[in-house]
Amino acid sequence: MSTSRGLLDGAWWPRSRDLTHELSALADVLDPLSGRITRIAVNATYWPALPSRVPVNGHVVKVGWFTTELDPHKIMLLSHTTGCWNLLVIPPETNAPAAARLMAAASDSTRPPTTASALMAAEHALHGSSMTVLDQDSEETWEDADGTSSYQAAADRPCRLVMENVGSLGKARSRVR
Repeated sequence: MSTSRGLLDGAWWPRSRDLTHELSALADVLDPLSGRITRIAVNATYWPALPSRVPVNGHVVKVGWFTTELDPHKIMLLSHTTGCWNLLVIPPETNAPAAARLMAAASDSTRPPTTASALMAAEHALHGSSMTVLDQDSEETWEDADGTSSYQAAADRPCRLVMENVGSLGKARSRVR
């Protein structure tokens, strides 16, 4: 929860930019851990379509979107029971080594609190384009007939969620499928 350590509680690496499907899967995992998820807030910058509601564990959760009020690389999930989760959103097309570094940095409670955009900028500064482009030699690289698609690898891998929670759950590492 956001009250645990600062600006981020962890990271989420969705498989695609299909926000309806991805938010539903994410909230399905967090709902039992943090109490019923009641609202989700996203920045509209990097999502092609924004749902107003998503199904979660038998109920419907409202989704709000913002363009200036919320960091474009962050998502907030709200619960009446435990407050909110602030998660770094790692772009789906990010390669695995870069995503692993970002997930570790976002969930490291020993680091000074930082914003999602600051983590993304630091990754880009240290490792360049590896942040959002699959390595050409990677086993994850996939090309369609015209050789231009890098999204298939993201769609084929499991979505991941890594969070730091100093409450009773300790460090929660969950895999969202």
